[in-house]
Amino acid sequence: MDSSCSHLDAASFLHIWRLFDARDRGYVEAKHLDDFLGHVRKKLGKTDKQMEEKLQRLKAASTDGNLQIQELATIILPEVENFLLLFRRETPLDNSVEFMRIWRHYDADSSGFISAVELKSFLQDLFQQHNKHITPDKLEQYTDTMMKMFGKNKDGRLDLNDLARILSLKENFLLKFEMDACSQKDRKRDFEKIFAHYDVSKTGALEGPEVDGFVKDMMELVKPNLSGADLDRFKRALLSHCDVNGDGKIQKNELALCLGLKQTP
Repeated sequence: MDSSCSHLDAASFLHIWRLFDARDRGYVEAKHLDDFLGHVRKKLGKTDKQMEEKLQRLKAASTDGNLQIQELATIILPEVENFLLLFRRETPLDNSVEFMRIWRHYDADSSGFISAVELKSFLQDLFQQHNKHITPDKLEQYTDTMMKMFGKNKDGRLDLNDLARILSLKENFLLKFEMDACSQKDRKRDFEKIFAHYDVSKTGALEGPEVDGFVKDMMELVKPNLSGADLDRFKRALLSHCDVNGDGKIQKNELALCLGLKQTP
């Protein structure tokens, strides 16, 4: 028997999942796995021993007693239905610059949200990138399911935090640094690391999504639930303060000056 549940689709999986994750935490406790499996068996009308063995191994390997939705979806859903993980098959997104590049591209109307139409465009591109063909009806179903699963406000739109969950964006890079507690020498060293991280293009200046990524990470240190409108407002403020020559970019020396650091000639 195939290791996936060939008769369980993403919508059915989501329905069962919500019975065990009513607070939308993104996981269920390992102690509830047997009950979860009971609902899967009932939906399938059969037992899949291979799948259940994999789930039990996953339960045994859990270090915190929690089973993530992505882990369970990988085992339970067939590959074609497991759209939740198509974008996780390679290295998880680890840079806010690339995240903001994606956000700006799919927030086509610059509303500060990803609408259902924009999400559909994202998913369509996602399937094409992975050489997966799906029908228009399936694309509609996947869009609806993704919106219900990740849209925390349940308003038919995705915000920055929702998309970050979808793309499995790694921890804020700036959390690695405690600049207020460092000496001037340490702050300069950390500044070099920080600038290099966001200067993805290696031009010596932050521009476009590089500025977006830096602003996002910086502001989320004090405002975790940052909205698209918040980000745009903070970006304008940063450019107004730091962009001395008015070119729409933040040069390395400009950012250093804003942060109270003197650059060595």
